Amino acid sequence: MVRRILLGSQLRRLREACGVTREEAGYSIRASESKISRMELGRVSVKPRDVADLLTLYGVTDEAEREPLLGLARSSGQAGWWHSYNDVLPSWFQTYIGLEAAAERIATYELQFVHGLLQTEAYAHAVVVGGHKGRLPRSEVDRRIALRLARQKLLVSESAPHLHCVLDESALRRHHGGREVMAEQLDALLDFADYPNVTLQVVPFAQGGHVAESGAFTLLRFAERELSDLVYLEQLTGALYLDKREEVAAYQVVLDRLAEFALSPEGTRDLLAGMRREI
Repeated sequence: MVRRILLGSQLRRLREACGVTREEAGYSIRASESKISRMELGRVSVKPRDVADLLTLYGVTDEAEREPLLGLARSSGQAGWWHSYNDVLPSWFQTYIGLEAAAERIATYELQFVHGLLQTEAYAHAVVVGGHKGRLPRSEVDRRIALRLARQKLLVSESAPHLHCVLDESALRRHHGGREVMAEQLDALLDFADYPNVTLQVVPFAQGGHVAESGAFTLLRFAERELSDLVYLEQLTGALYLDKREEVAAYQVVLDRLAEFALSPEGTRDLLAGMRREI
């Protein structure tokens, strides 16, 4: 699913860049306009032969440019490790986890919770139970926490992405699970802050209002230059994935300004250590 979304997004960009209509693209691979639309949205499987024909139509003839996209087409049917958690994962979040696992850089702003990649087991338990007001059976709670901890292995993998996490101080002042749980979480954040591939910053209350009026968001960047950067916006019952360059650029500007507004990584460590001493 994730590879299909990435591939479809790039095929749409290439088609629009050379002025080809969906109808013309469909004709070139003996398909309908609606089939092209579904392909570009990542909703149907894609044959490598069709991708090859579309790339030729769009003027992409250099093998170095074609191969990453053809590789995505060939691997688009492979299931990721997270599919074993389908029983506790909504489909829209499965897509995000796959994108997260494929990203070279993850940049995020959080204002209510510590980011999932940085949560301790006890903190994650408090968030999951609190978010569902105790309605989930213990077995499902355990599965959700296991998934969250499995995601964290990404940060120490051979292909570990760089994580730039900007936290609003409000996320740290909410003591999910109580003081002991939060003390452990602050210790963990101090440890994560020492990872070479993690940049952690906090926007303190003392800074007053700031530019992130739209709330939490995540920006994903991929190593393959042919793949679009994406912005992920989580909602109550679903998520939005933005890939238009002007939309991604707007969120990048906000993230850059937040990073300027926030404490430096060193200042963030001092704040975290001070909060830990208070607890």
